[in-house]
Amino acid sequence: MKRQNFKLIKGGAEEPKITSLENRRFVSAFVTDTRLMGVVALSFHWKIFSSEVWEDFYQFFYFDAEEYGLDTYQSLQGNDIFALTAVEQKLIGGLGGRKVPVTQKEALYLLQHFASESRKLKVPLPEPVKEYKTLLEEPVTLSPKERQAIIEKICTPILSDYQLIHYFVMRCFARDWEGASYLIEGDIDLDALAAKKAATLCKNTIEEYTDENGTASYLCEALIDMNGKYELVVLEITVSNRKVLSATRRSSFRITSAEAAMMMNRPEYVTVYEILTDPVEFDEEFLPLVATAMQTNHENGRLFMEFKKDNDHVNAKVFSLNEDVYGLYYVSDFGQLIVAAYELKVIHSIERRLQKSTLGSSLLATAKYEFKEPIVYDFIQSEFEDFDDFLHSLR
Repeated sequence: MKRQNFKLIKGGAEEPKITSLENRRFVSAFVTDTRLMGVVALSFHWKIFSSEVWEDFYQFFYFDAEEYGLDTYQSLQGNDIFALTAVEQKLIGGLGGRKVPVTQKEALYLLQHFASESRKLKVPLPEPVKEYKTLLEEPVTLSPKERQAIIEKICTPILSDYQLIHYFVMRCFARDWEGASYLIEGDIDLDALAAKKAATLCKNTIEEYTDENGTASYLCEALIDMNGKYELVVLEITVSNRKVLSATRRSSFRITSAEAAMMMNRPEYVTVYEILTDPVEFDEEFLPLVATAMQTNHENGRLFMEFKKDNDHVNAKVFSLNEDVYGLYYVSDFGQLIVAAYELKVIHSIERRLQKSTLGSSLLATAKYEFKEPIVYDFIQSEFEDFDDFLHSLR
């Protein structure tokens, strides 16, 4: 595939081309159906008239409904498919949602709504605002039917009562009343269910029963994190036709961080490899394998977090935070590749993928472990250079 010219837009001399609506034509737009997770990505594709030709121009927005508002903006000019894919993966690779096409009117409405929510949260819009300021100037109004159509596009379809309840509880404890309202029918005092400040839902366990009227009712035991303080909350919820009809807070009590950690524990499967090639050659083969993973740099290496391609983990009787993680790859500066997963079938799948890749002959598996609780993060944050030495210190 021929690599095309591309450049990052930073304003300056190019400002008249990208800020004026008169110089652009709408091509397409998409939004992710991840609003019930509290975040949404939105993208515009325009044609910009520049130097007597029409050039491609892309704008990407990332909206966090809980805390940060419209906190990320990136733009690309040109048709470099590699750069475009890289930006998309960075913004939406970990969301686990679908890209849903939207019209120009719908996309402008969403952007203006995100900007309005940012003002309510008292957070500044991401720079450079001048690149998209004109998209905010002429208000877009929608009919009730059009607004409902947008809600159905930004929210993943509800497939079960379990999925409905997990999303509802998640939105309530985040104090995201707009998100929670998409899931209810009738009047529910949402503020009475949540903590006084936004909290993260760490785990939610559902038990079903049927009341005397034959209505499906559920008891939920929710573990929430309030900035390092943990609480167990019991809710009673009734549902019908994939909508929450009522919700009552039955009880709640604080628990220690150690108790919360025990409730969140899950096994971790780890395979340790010795890297048999030099770092440059290793990166040439390894980085394409984890192109969709999120990378973070640490003192002694780099961590690549690969997410699942969907949010099916929400559609289960028990929801746990971070179950959207498929696998971890830690490349140490001292010649080790440490791979971790939380399911046995996943670690086996990752091992096969590495073995079948062009990297296979450059890796030597030296150890395999099964731990009762996650341990790789502890190693990354430790001062140890070798994983086996780290385990020896624990023993």
